[in-house]
Amino acid sequence: MSFSEKIIRWYHDNKRDLPWRSTQEPYKIWLSEIILQQTRVAQGTPYYQRFITAFPTVFHLAQADEEEVLKLWQGLGYYSRARNLHAAAKTVVREHDGTFPQNHKGLLALKGVGDYTASAIASICYNEPQAVVDGNVYRVLSRYFEVEHPVNSTVGIRYFRQLAQEVMDAERPRDYNQGIMEFGAMHCTPKNPNCLFCPLKEGCVALKEGKVGQLPVKTKKTKVRTRHFNYMVPVFKDRNDVPYTCLVQRKGKGIWQGLWQFPLLETDAEADLAQVQHELTANTPLKNTEETVLFNERPVVHKLSHQHLHTKFWIVGQKVWGEHAVPVSELEKYPVPVLIADFIKTFKF
Repeated sequence: MSFSEKIIRWYHDNKRDLPWRSTQEPYKIWLSEIILQQTRVAQGTPYYQRFITAFPTVFHLAQADEEEVLKLWQGLGYYSRARNLHAAAKTVVREHDGTFPQNHKGLLALKGVGDYTASAIASICYNEPQAVVDGNVYRVLSRYFEVEHPVNSTVGIRYFRQLAQEVMDAERPRDYNQGIMEFGAMHCTPKNPNCLFCPLKEGCVALKEGKVGQLPVKTKKTKVRTRHFNYMVPVFKDRNDVPYTCLVQRKGKGIWQGLWQFPLLETDAEADLAQVQHELTANTPLKNTEETVLFNERPVVHKLSHQHLHTKFWIVGQKVWGEHAVPVSELEKYPVPVLIADFIKTFKF
């Protein structure tokens, strides 16, 4: 029995009952694949179900406001995925009358769709023989064939793409691709893989050579950048005693583009009250401030892929409210970073 046949047999016997497994509809497969980029299945599944409920077709998604899409995405991280998702939906509706491209090449033209995602959609929806290569596939192939090329190097990416295409079952790419991804996620796991009961153990070179724990190989990670965030949280009430705060929208191409946050003061090092008070009116939209109080004595460390945000929240009393004022009762309507969402849940305005 060949490598691909063993993968497919294992898949038929062990595959999880996931909501997108019962369909070959391109919109739903595309949506699931975008959500599952850099996201575990357990975390991504509820988001998939929420999106399908809110936007049952690509037409509904294309017609939605970006803030509505970002709000639904809140908590998944890597928000460029949500913006690309929205842009691609508009393209499908505007340029293809709501019908997704029916091959790998056409799918690649959609914003946010790379080789892996195009291969997954093309093979699952149209049974096109395009091999998928994601983290799970890298792990299975590197161990089974003892490939020591770094998976995040140019040489490694090219080598694994060619190898994946060669060992794929070209007659059953739909089942094979889903099978090898599922096998990597459930059986050939990063740590403590179940090698003793592995259906591939007879041919696995890494198992024979005692190198399972050493593969796949990765080059050194990008250095993590440390940043110091100081969020100014205005607190004030109108004449009817209705509580307000202030939100501003993040611009530019950095993290959390398009999301909302409290006025931010970024400093080179951890800031103290004197520095915050000095910078407050000069570098934030807040004016006529009263007492400023630190909410959390120890910075909250929010870890992103290549940067760690050491964050303090400063509660700023306001005498008046202006154009950026938001009733506290409406905060939940705004798409915010999970760091801000967690604070809102904790702080009693």
